[in-house]
Amino acid sequence: MSLSETSNSSGSVSEFILLGFPCRRDIQILLFVMFSLIYLLTLMGNTSIICAVWSSRKLHTPMYILLANFSFLEICCVSSDVPKMLANIISQTKSISYAGCLLQFYFFFSMCAAEGYFLSAMSFDRFLAICRPLHYPTIMTHHLCARLVVFCWAGGFLSILMPAVLMSRVPFCGPNIIDHFFCDLGPLLALSCAPVPKTTLTCATVSSLIIFITFLYILGSYTFVLRAVFRVPAGSGRNKAFSTCASHFLVVSLFYGSVMVMYVSPGSRSHPGTQKFVTLFYCMATPFFNPLIYSLRNKDMKDVLKKVLGTSSKEIPKNTDK
Repeated sequence: MSLSETSNSSGSVSEFILLGFPCRRDIQILLFVMFSLIYLLTLMGNTSIICAVWSSRKLHTPMYILLANFSFLEICCVSSDVPKMLANIISQTKSISYAGCLLQFYFFFSMCAAEGYFLSAMSFDRFLAICRPLHYPTIMTHHLCARLVVFCWAGGFLSILMPAVLMSRVPFCGPNIIDHFFCDLGPLLALSCAPVPKTTLTCATVSSLIIFITFLYILGSYTFVLRAVFRVPAGSGRNKAFSTCASHFLVVSLFYGSVMVMYVSPGSRSHPGTQKFVTLFYCMATPFFNPLIYSLRNKDMKDVLKKVLGTSSKEIPKNTDK
């Protein structure tokens, strides 16, 4: 498909070409199979957490309600770009419409912002539970939990609204080839046919504020939490609190580590290969590992998952005997 065919009568680009992973056909098929398997396992893992929280009244607590919403967010986040990436791997055109590109940009970064807010809310929950245990039931009520959930979802989409509107006004008059597997901010701005300092500054400011404010808040919360945990006498209560906080902090490290390398590290955007690898990590690896981290390090979650999976497996022989 030529560049002239992808431009409308006004000279503006009507679609983009996502290069993705240019390599031999056999390697592309291998990547397609591998990424498809990771994607399906990610969906299954996060869905299992949602089902476990939904099915067990024991898990109808603020911590697990936030976790279930976080898992649903991970499903939405990975589904905003991975299906298109998989389709482009086996496609010859590898194109995405102008409107589709902007929508992908908006939804992906909105859910990344919401992920930072949910991680902050989860750290706030753990801070109250461990540092203020006597006040926890009166402060972290289901009403407050519901308000936190609404704030995280709405905040994520509202935070990226202005950058998305500004991106829709960026002039694209060709070329239209994006050396990436999805419509990321840097590669899109690089295709602008005119300087857009206001858009660049606004996007950088919004992303930096979301990243650093949420990260510093989480870091501060877990600093107080760890101090409180180490003051608890050694025993099962201390081990349970430490295990829960360790799993949360591991997820935080995976998310913010990859995001900061991508959007804070100087020079990361000048290397397309590094950019793709880091973006692929937080697009696929982080949502894939999160269910494993939360389920393997949480006894209550493991017990409920065993009951759910055990019940479904026992029902199969009964049906076959009939």
